[in-house]
Amino acid sequence: MTNSIQLFDPRTGKRYPLLEPRWRSDDRGPLLVEALPGIGRDDIDTRTQSLWRYRASLPLDLPQPISLGEGCTPLVEKPWGEHPLLFKLDWISPTGSFKDKGATVMVSFLKHLGIDAILEDSSGNGGAAIAAYGAAAGMHVRILCPESTQPAKVAQMKIFGADVRLIPGTRQDTENAALQQASEVFYASHNWHPFFIQGTKLTAYEIWEQLGFRAPDNVIVPVGAGSNVLGCDLGFSELLAAGQIKKLPRIFGVQPAACAPIKASFDAGVDELVPTEFSTTIAEGASIRKPVRLKEVLSAVRRSGGSIVSVGEDDILKALHRLASMGLFVEPTSAIVGASLDQLYTSGKIRAGETTVALLSGSGLKASAFVTRLFGETSPDR
Repeated sequence: MTNSIQLFDPRTGKRYPLLEPRWRSDDRGPLLVEALPGIGRDDIDTRTQSLWRYRASLPLDLPQPISLGEGCTPLVEKPWGEHPLLFKLDWISPTGSFKDKGATVMVSFLKHLGIDAILEDSSGNGGAAIAAYGAAAGMHVRILCPESTQPAKVAQMKIFGADVRLIPGTRQDTENAALQQASEVFYASHNWHPFFIQGTKLTAYEIWEQLGFRAPDNVIVPVGAGSNVLGCDLGFSELLAAGQIKKLPRIFGVQPAACAPIKASFDAGVDELVPTEFSTTIAEGASIRKPVRLKEVLSAVRRSGGSIVSVGEDDILKALHRLASMGLFVEPTSAIVGASLDQLYTSGKIRAGETTVALLSGSGLKASAFVTRLFGETSPDR
């Protein structure tokens, strides 16, 4: 790729130099990288056993990536009732979540620009990933988290040497605090920075290669802010543009019913937030009330022919146990994918015989305090 590639604001069309250290547009909108041509199988660096094997798909060469061996996560077939299903185990990552994929590319880019101090806000997984990769890059990292964040996630950020500050209130209050502090230190937000999505798009390339260089029919993704949805859309769109696949997979985003603003907008057929009620959910990683890239997430799902669904707290807990009974120990935010499966099959949105990939994004060890409270309780019927 060349430096002729630019960043752009999809809502205004304004463009900015790729190498300019910015995290949003002058109109305070989220940025994306201009459309890229995608790569083919001959462009894969097969000597590299990490997601950097697909580095040719990135908008510029990063000769010294900050890598901890992330990516190339397993794709495991398991039955879900009568249906064979492929689970993408993205929790098998250096810090235990898919956020490592975005972090390695974003932090590598920022290091390339000479940035040595960064700010992030997170309910846990994003903060742990940015703390780890920031440490590997020799950066000073400040992480803002809600006071309710799982203690194991806070401890993980701290052991990497991050300056962790707990913020009272909701997840949105934490983002608001980060926006206020963004004038003090570069805001390397996994929700805002366009290079984070350049990392999550590589999940699509992984799935394509693991399926013998073809796309699945469906991808099911837990959704909070939507970086995994946008990554899948971006990656598979590049593969389509490169003539490597024949069609986009349908993307099904899953939200907890207690915090489902994207589903409310999807159901209303609009691109903006609509009035909806919120309550506490055990799927804390998906508890985003005002997703920054709402319009882009909705567009990606609609373009794919998929949809947004929501699941209740009891169903999330049952799915957590059911996945564990299969040997898949995930945190509640990942379990929302399992909780959606019966609904998707029963409704006919996903059909028997289709190739379906379910993304499991975070390790159960991330929610050790929550799981400890469950220990000794009788598991629900499976």
